[in-house]
Amino acid sequence: MIYSLCLYFLLLQVPAIVATPTGKSSPAVVSKVKDIIIYEDSRFHAAFPSVIKLPNGELLLAFRRAPERKMFGEKSTNHVDPNSYLVNVRSRDGETWSPDPQLMYAHPFGGSQDPCLLQLRNGEILCASYGWAFLRPNGLSNLRQPVFQNQNGSVFLGGYLIRSDDGGISWKGPEYPPHIAPEVNLDPFGKPVPAYNRGAMCEGKDGRIFWAVAANDSLSPRKTSVHLLISEDKGKHWKYSNSIAVDSLASFNETSLYETPKGHLIAFLRTAGLDDQACMARSTDGGKTFEPWQKMGFQGHPLHALRLPDNRVLLTYGYRHKPLGIRARVLNAECTDFATAPEIILRDDGGTTDLGYPWAVPLDNKRVLVVYYFNIADGPRHIAGTILELN
Repeated sequence: MIYSLCLYFLLLQVPAIVATPTGKSSPAVVSKVKDIIIYEDSRFHAAFPSVIKLPNGELLLAFRRAPERKMFGEKSTNHVDPNSYLVNVRSRDGETWSPDPQLMYAHPFGGSQDPCLLQLRNGEILCASYGWAFLRPNGLSNLRQPVFQNQNGSVFLGGYLIRSDDGGISWKGPEYPPHIAPEVNLDPFGKPVPAYNRGAMCEGKDGRIFWAVAANDSLSPRKTSVHLLISEDKGKHWKYSNSIAVDSLASFNETSLYETPKGHLIAFLRTAGLDDQACMARSTDGGKTFEPWQKMGFQGHPLHALRLPDNRVLLTYGYRHKPLGIRARVLNAECTDFATAPEIILRDDGGTTDLGYPWAVPLDNKRVLVVYYFNIADGPRHIAGTILELN
């Protein structure tokens, strides 16, 4: 059974405390209203949400759902599963959500991950995802190499997109983006892996869509880099532009893009090999080139950026260090004060590091909903949210 639907497990009416670099408190730039549970069912591992506001004001939240493997007597549940698929729930107010997730897409050859929604100005919705195929041992031994093999005999399928022109009621696809040259791996069919990523795409002021995609660019050491694809026809076709962040040792992946009022394109980068440092890279020429990536001065991943009504930017990220939870910063319009913007603790009660991946959406001119996946005391992985009031 579904154990809870929109149950309020914590109600806070006091302002959020903002931690400054000096450790002193300062007036809050946002106030925390409440935490909510959006979807929880002990039979399922629910994770990796994204959320958009439809033109009619309704909220559409997509996430990846897979069986909770402990239910079958297994020791643990992995993030890669043959029965993971993309589902969504809906809300009119950000607090009360539809109880039964609706299927968006189930990949015919394996499990799907991390649905990343983008509401286009023409009314269409794009959703980017990627998948894993599960092979038996006698099939694994026959694969054309190199492939990216993960847990339980899973082999990386690469990325795909689906789209909706009716507010997410029905979905068309999949559409497969092009392979990019830096990617060294093949898919289980022996073909170059299609481009992929987890993170927010961005529709620019000129109508182009920007997508930061990852690539396994080295087998020894195994690492990833991030590159820019651009579409001029609402995501139907993509062209490679340039690299965003590449390093000989460090990895970059799970990148969200944001366009500033001046038209600068900001890539907020998840890293590996850099002590979980959040990083960013900036393009001032519409994505033709990016300035060298730089550390932002704090830990956390992955990141999501939302423009606020006054053009400030709410930057949210998961925090997998004690105390475990969700954190945020409010940056200026051009995202230049990332090193000094105070850190805001949204949640510090996480049970294990299996949490995070926040995504924010405006509820109205004064309130924002931040969604993420969470667990309490290593309990069911569920989709939760925090409502913030802007000051």
